[in-house]
Amino acid sequence: MGPVELLEINQNNLAEEGCYCLRSKSNSKGYTDKNKWLMGRFNEGLKYIKIMEDDKQAGFIEYTPIEYSTRVVYGDEYLVIHCLWVGITGKGYASTLIQKCIEDAKEQNKAGVVVVTNSTTSWTPSKDVFLKNGFIEVDQTPLGFELLVYKFGESSNPYFPKDWDDRLQKYNELTIIQMPQCPYVEVATDNVVQAASKLGIQSNIIVLKDREELLRLSPTPYGIYSVVYKGQLVSFHRLTIHSATKRLKELMKV
Repeated sequence: MGPVELLEINQNNLAEEGCYCLRSKSNSKGYTDKNKWLMGRFNEGLKYIKIMEDDKQAGFIEYTPIEYSTRVVYGDEYLVIHCLWVGITGKGYASTLIQKCIEDAKEQNKAGVVVVTNSTTSWTPSKDVFLKNGFIEVDQTPLGFELLVYKFGESSNPYFPKDWDDRLQKYNELTIIQMPQCPYVEVATDNVVQAASKLGIQSNIIVLKDREELLRLSPTPYGIYSVVYKGQLVSFHRLTIHSATKRLKELMKV
């Protein structure tokens, strides 16, 4: 194994380094939108750190103060992990990145670190690696989301809102709620729009402008991508056109 190092992406090296995900399609709208989004977030305290093995990208972590987070979670003085992904497994890289976040939280005198997980999909981080690193589960939603926290003291726990069904009921027409925090959101949106078009369903797209809108409008803790039809969640992660078509057909009968 070659040398391993952590590389922090910032305003000075973003143009050269870019984000980790979708880097094979660096000219795609999703990739360029993600990098633009990152550039506007660094001054809020967002950290985007890659782990490099022998000068090759092996994974990354993204986290930010809770007051700027794109996850629908409430709390005070926490860092929130948005994403954790490791392409080279079995070497402890995920734990290395998590520990880096914990160290940053301590240095910033935060209450701890928060992460949203969901065991039904790889679209969110797996909770197992966080439990291994000392996190505890403090909240859940009926949609399969879990809220985990690593606390330094006796601060109040972070928490999810409880009005998820009310949020879903706001959307009867096919509605896609999105924010370019993830480069795959554009592909996910296009797949649903194409599936809906084949079925003669009009798609409405809401691009969230800020955290205030996200907290108010998002029907899942994931925040940055949700598809809702007839008050039912179609998906909060990317579907193929075939899968989206199948799911929409099911809901058309309701």
